[in-house]
Amino acid sequence: MATKHRRRPRVTGENGETAGPARGAQGGKAGVRRGRVAGRSWRSAVLCGVLALITALLGFLLVYGYPGGEMMAVLAAQQETLQHRFFPVPCSPDYGNHKQFTGCTPLKCGRAVTDAVITQEEAKRMWRIAEAGLSLGGSDGGASILDLHSGALSMGKNFVNMYRYYGDQMKDILTEEDFQLYRNVRRRIQQEIARTFDLDANALHLTKPTFFSRMNSSEAKTTHDEYWHPHIDKVTYGSFDYTSLLYLSDYSRDFGGGRFIFIDEKANSTVEPRLGRLSFFTSGSENLHRVEKVSWGTRYAITISFTCNPDHSIVDPTWT
Repeated sequence: MATKHRRRPRVTGENGETAGPARGAQGGKAGVRRGRVAGRSWRSAVLCGVLALITALLGFLLVYGYPGGEMMAVLAAQQETLQHRFFPVPCSPDYGNHKQFTGCTPLKCGRAVTDAVITQEEAKRMWRIAEAGLSLGGSDGGASILDLHSGALSMGKNFVNMYRYYGDQMKDILTEEDFQLYRNVRRRIQQEIARTFDLDANALHLTKPTFFSRMNSSEAKTTHDEYWHPHIDKVTYGSFDYTSLLYLSDYSRDFGGGRFIFIDEKANSTVEPRLGRLSFFTSGSENLHRVEKVSWGTRYAITISFTCNPDHSIVDPTWT
């Protein structure tokens, strides 16, 4: 009687397929390796894509976005040190309605920023002048001013003439050396504006109001404290043809908020204050602007502006 061979029973795998050599006979281990490599490649591609997206987002926020939600381009960041940066803008037609002064009336308009006009030590000395003078008074609201020319000093909800109010005591607060530094800084700013806008420096005249400002987050008590409204300097002050701001404290270090914002048709742009930084621009409607509300700390600056009309000129302050 012939011997019958019994078939070896097949074992069914977890997915219902038959287990055994037939399933993985053709390079089973190699297939596993290829699967692992493919998995790693897929994950690497995703990781690279995520990192690229994060980098792009951070770059976008650095240039255009801020925690306050307002989107704008940064003309000058606080952490930068700038020799000179100029941003041309078309001149407003408004200049045709004003008296023209050869060698001074703007033919080229724009805005500029530089950190090279005064030294850090000079900036700190200017800050000490502002702090000393404003320590004599100060607004009840968030904005205080000190005008060395007219003597105007914020006091509560009003202004006083500090030279008359304090008399000879002022000579212990503001020295002739302080005034000399102020004059030297003013002259250098005047020359920088003349170079940038191709002007005759002698055709530029210091004009009023020229003042130190101190801003903080206190609630406004009068309209004088509401420094954040958009405005045009030529409209607000009349005599201004060129406006400059010299910053005496650092954005994000000494205070939050308080950036200077140009309001343009397509997108706004900002200058972040930095100790010793000079920002200046033509004063017409091509440079509509505002100052952002200070959210914390104290912001110091000085506004020094110039006119083409000698009838609106003022002289430098001095004790002599």
